[in-house]
Amino acid sequence: MAYMMVRHKVRDYNEWKPGYDGHKGARDAAGLKEVYLLRNADDPHEVIALFEAADLEKARAFADSEDLKQKMQEVGVIDRPDIYFLE
Repeated sequence: MAYMMVRHKVRDYNEWKPGYDGHKGARDAAGLKEVYLLRNADDPHEVIALFEAADLEKARAFADSEDLKQKMQEVGVIDRPDIYFLE
């Protein structure tokens, strides 16, 4: 099984979450299934998401897409995301 993990900080989780939820269709199209969505216990602005990836190449293309970069900016991601592809 392959996975994609994303870690980033958000300005305000309550503003970020509806935008994240609204982008589910794009994640589905990329073959990503959310396994965990977590917040750092010591920093509630840090979010970590783990997805099962049906196809690592599709997951990589999604992670590099302008659509994702624009959506992250719109919903208040305030640092450069760390994205890992795992097997």
